Amino acid sequence: MRGMTNYDRASAVKYAHKWAFERNPRFYNYDEIGGDCTNFASQCLLAGSNVMNYTPTSGWYYINANQKSPAWTGVEYFYNFLTRRTNTVGPKAVECEIHELQPGDIVQLSFQGYKFEHSPVVVAVSEPFDPAHILIAAHSYDTDYRPVSTYKYVMIRFLHIEGVISNNIIL
Repeated sequence: MRGMTNYDRASAVKYAHKWAFERNPRFYNYDEIGGDCTNFASQCLLAGSNVMNYTPTSGWYYINANQKSPAWTGVEYFYNFLTRRTNTVGPKAVECEIHELQPGDIVQLSFQGYKFEHSPVVVAVSEPFDPAHILIAAHSYDTDYRPVSTYKYVMIRFLHIEGVISNNIIL
């Protein structure tokens, strides 16, 4: 059986702050071809999980601009990977309520109301638990410490990272 390890939230948030207004040269910048938000969120999750899932099509990995999984850069694929029911390697998330969010978690926004289009990373949370007190970092609309309430969205969902499924065997 594969083991669940802790997600290093501090490392994910540290990475988010470091690269919020710049691009890590190890990763392609998708701003000109659909947006870079989920690529950035994936990089933050990688910083907090230190593992990729190289399963073709359904995994979560980045080798180069042309060798990556759909989940690395696609908002819905990212959601599907994180909330998968199987215990495959990688970070694992559940949809949650706003008061369950922690730094290092993910917010997804829909601007049109029919699909989710943006995946910012939570960098700070304070009470009262409302969108004005959930601060995010993101690419595409480069930002850091931006309140979620400043976006004009139609739908919102919150993803809490529960942990990381590792290759370590638990007996």
